[in-house]
Amino acid sequence: MASGSVFGQNFVALNEPVIALLHVRVIDGTGTPAHADQTVVVTHGSISEVGDAASISVPAGARSMDLKGYTVYPGLVGMHEHLFYPAGGAIYDEQAITAPRLYLAAGVTTIRTAGSLEPYTDINIKRLIETGVMVGPKMDATGPYIKGPGSFSMQMPSLKSPEQARRLVDYWANEGATSFKAYMNISRDALGAAIAEAHRHGFKITGHLCSVGFTEAAELGIDDLEHGLITDTEFVPGKTRDVCPAGPQNAASILNLDLKGTEAQKMIHALVAHHVAITSTLSVFEAMIPGRPLLQQRVLSAMSPEAAKSYLLAKERAAEGRRAEMPAELKKEMEFEREFVAAGGLLIAGCDPTGNGGALPGFGDQRNLELLVEAGFTPQEAIRIYTLNGAEYLGQAGKIGSIAVGKVADLVVVEGDPSAQIGDVEKVKYVFKNGVGYDSAKLIESVRGLVGVH
Repeated sequence: MASGSVFGQNFVALNEPVIALLHVRVIDGTGTPAHADQTVVVTHGSISEVGDAASISVPAGARSMDLKGYTVYPGLVGMHEHLFYPAGGAIYDEQAITAPRLYLAAGVTTIRTAGSLEPYTDINIKRLIETGVMVGPKMDATGPYIKGPGSFSMQMPSLKSPEQARRLVDYWANEGATSFKAYMNISRDALGAAIAEAHRHGFKITGHLCSVGFTEAAELGIDDLEHGLITDTEFVPGKTRDVCPAGPQNAASILNLDLKGTEAQKMIHALVAHHVAITSTLSVFEAMIPGRPLLQQRVLSAMSPEAAKSYLLAKERAAEGRRAEMPAELKKEMEFEREFVAAGGLLIAGCDPTGNGGALPGFGDQRNLELLVEAGFTPQEAIRIYTLNGAEYLGQAGKIGSIAVGKVADLVVVEGDPSAQIGDVEKVKYVFKNGVGYDSAKLIESVRGLVGVH
C-alpha cells in the first residue's frame, strides 16, 4: 500500500489562493461546443474568470499553468454510486478507502450513493470528507435500501408494511441520510409511504424497481428511476400488482417494445410530465456482456488479487453462458435514453460499481461517458448528462455542474480533447474540488491492489 496511513496521505498538487489555467480547451458542461485556447482563473475556490486566453488578464501573484493540449470540464456528478463492492455470495464489502479516492481520481467530485448497505459508515465518510479528514468527493448519502422480502444481499432490510417504510425513512433522515432509494421487491403502498416521508423531510427518493412499474412510480411521486427501461416491468403481459416478474419475462417485454409506439411513448411522457429523472448506468450492464469492455490493466491493477480473480472468472463464465439477449438489451437501453431526452426528460448518470465487479468506482463513470457517446449523444452532451444534469437534479446547478464565473471550482483537467475523442476522459491529470487541485495518479497509486479489501 503506497498511501502510508489510510487518512494522512497528502494528494494535493495545487492549493494556491489564485490559480490560472492557461491556453486550455474548455467543455463547459452546458452541451455546447468546446472552446479552444481559454483561460480559467480560480480564486479562493471559485471560478473568477473564464474566456479567451488573449482577453483574460491573469491576476498578479497567481499560480499560472500553461495547459496547451489539455481540456477542462466540470467535475462529474455521479448519480448512481456506491461505497461497497461485491465480495461473493450475498455479501458486499464496504470500500471506505478505495472508493472515495477512485471517484475523485477519475474526476467525480460529487456522488450520490444510490443505496447503502452500511449507512452509518457512508454517513460518517461523508462527514469526514467534509471536514477534510478523508479524501473524496462531496456526497449525497442515501439511507438503507427500502425494500420488501427477497434480496440479492442479506445486508438489506425486509419491509412488510407501509408503516415500516415510513419509519425507516424518518429514522435515517434524522441520522444524517440526505436521500433514499427504493429497491426491487417493494409494494406500491410501501413505496408510496416512503416517497411521502422522504418528501416530508425535504429529500428526494429514487428507485431500482421491479414489483412496481415506472408509470405507477411516477404517479406516486418518485423523483428518479435507476437503470432505465431495462428494469421497467410494466410491459410484461399479465403483470401482477406488487409482484416482480421473472427475468426472462421482463427481458422479452423490453426487447419487443416499440420505443416510438403508443405504449412506450405514453410511459416516457408520463415520466417527463411528473418530472421523474432517469439514471443511466450503462457501464455496469456492459461489464456482463461477453467481450465487453476490453480489459484494462488499470482496472485489474486497482483490484486485490482475489477481486481480480473473481472478476476474470465472472467474465469467463459470461462468455460461456450469459444470456444471448444482453447485447440487444444494452442497445435497447441506449435507444430508450435517447428517446427520453428527446421528449424533454432529465437524464443523469452513474456507474453502479456492483454487478460482476468490472465497473470500478470512477473508472466505471469514465466508461459510462464513453458509452453515452456510443449511444448517440455528442461528447459535449454526454458530459452535460454527467455534470450539469446531475447538479440540476440535486438542486445545485447554481453552484456546480458547469464552468461559469461565480461557480465552485470543481474541475477536471485531462490530456487531449474529449470533444473529439471521448476516451480522453481517462487521461486525468488534476481534479479540482472546491478549488483545490488533486493529483489523479497519486490517488490511483494509493489504492493499487486494494479494491475488494478496503
